[in-house]
Amino acid sequence: MKKFPLVGIAMALASLTAHPLAAQSGEMKDMSTFERPIAMADNVWIEELTMPEVRDLLAEGWRTALILTGGIEENGPYLTTGKHNHVLKVMGESIARQFGKTLVAPIVTIEPGNPERASSPGGIRYSQETYRAVLRDYAVSLRAQGFENIFLMGDSGGNLRGMTEVAEALQSEWAGHDIVIAHIPEYYNYQDVLAYQREELGIDEDPRLEGLHDDYYITTIIMNDDPEHVRLGQRIDAGKASINGISILPIDTALEHGRRLIQFRTDATIEAMRAAISEQRKD
Repeated sequence: MKKFPLVGIAMALASLTAHPLAAQSGEMKDMSTFERPIAMADNVWIEELTMPEVRDLLAEGWRTALILTGGIEENGPYLTTGKHNHVLKVMGESIARQFGKTLVAPIVTIEPGNPERASSPGGIRYSQETYRAVLRDYAVSLRAQGFENIFLMGDSGGNLRGMTEVAEALQSEWAGHDIVIAHIPEYYNYQDVLAYQREELGIDEDPRLEGLHDDYYITTIIMNDDPEHVRLGQRIDAGKASINGISILPIDTALEHGRRLIQFRTDATIEAMRAAISEQRKD
């Protein structure tokens, strides 16, 4: 083992003492005015952008933001507990890019419920009060930064009422300030997705068949994020690469079906977003 001279260690400690973090803080650059030294990243996720990138996008008119809520829940033996959050990764990306000049806030990954009854392994819940407070704080933070259109969308049914209540309360509070805030219930359109899958993709699925809280449309959407989230490799090895009697092989076919379902949901959501802007702007 290499030995370090005691004199060297003492000098290093003295150097740290002479330059504490508090002193360094005064030398930090102000990122609100610091010129961005690198090219802009091609990314719509706020948490994956640098602060100067978000600043510059806002200055360029990127004034629409999405607040997406998912959840952690029991989803059978093949889907991870974060099923809805994986769906939101691909849906948020698609909606933001197609709507244009839109950024996505970090996904609210925990859904509302009673934490004292969250006994399902892996199931974590916010209280309703905490959930609403998180949504409100997200929206207020985005407005403070300069976002002018703020849309809330939930991928789990239990999320929707709280999103509606928060959006309506802030819409009333911000009346006259030229801010659009709305919950978009049209995003949560799984019955329409099931009909589209049957009529356009030719896949007639009965989601109750296996009773696993899993569906072909959910699985193929998630596969466009990462096939590992549906345990594809393990399922192939175990001869379980199907859901409700429908094969998720070949992979290319399943991915293409997922992309078409993503596009279907994106189109419905964007139509509703534009309608909300039109409705609130005219008032």
